[in-house]
Amino acid sequence: MKIAILGWGSLLWDKRPEFDEQHEDWQPDGPFLKIEFSRVSKTRNDALTLVLDAKNGTSCQVAYALSKRKKPDDAICDLRSREGTILKNIGYYFADDSRKQSHEEENLKSIQGWAIEKKIDVVAWADLESNFQEKSKCNKPFSVENALNHIQALNSEGKAKAAEYVWRAPAFVNTPLRMALESQPWFRECG
Repeated sequence: MKIAILGWGSLLWDKRPEFDEQHEDWQPDGPFLKIEFSRVSKTRNDALTLVLDAKNGTSCQVAYALSKRKKPDDAICDLRSREGTILKNIGYYFADDSRKQSHEEENLKSIQGWAIEKKIDVVAWADLESNFQEKSKCNKPFSVENALNHIQALNSEGKAKAAEYVWRAPAFVNTPLRMALESQPWFRECG
């Protein structure tokens, strides 16, 4: 059974041996999914992190790694534990159509088509949603301008975490917020 885990953010660079030992190397030819830095992360001092975002996201080809696990539920549990979240925030798709879970239909369809093409039996991914409006410093809907204002309002540690997360994001993450941040002199000086 081929079990794939999708990744586009810290899964690829923030090494955690208990998770990383359970999958093979990351491959660059995953499905195209709409992602954006639109989730406020408490564990990263309110920096914005990448999530699937059908409304504000940009379609990017994400990475995947094959799990070394034999049982799909073990691979799903590995990802849930790594993300420090609950099962409802982990998306999955079984090619035999026995099970699927996703917050967003468009990304699920992209994952399904990709899994069929790659002959992958099960796909799992972090299915956290944007919480920008509820948790941001500005309490407004996500936009590039509002996200820039949120990051500028962070304390120095939060700005450093935000800069690290954006700088370490894989090159395939080419979103409007990333482009806007990378053009800001104050942001480049955070590092």
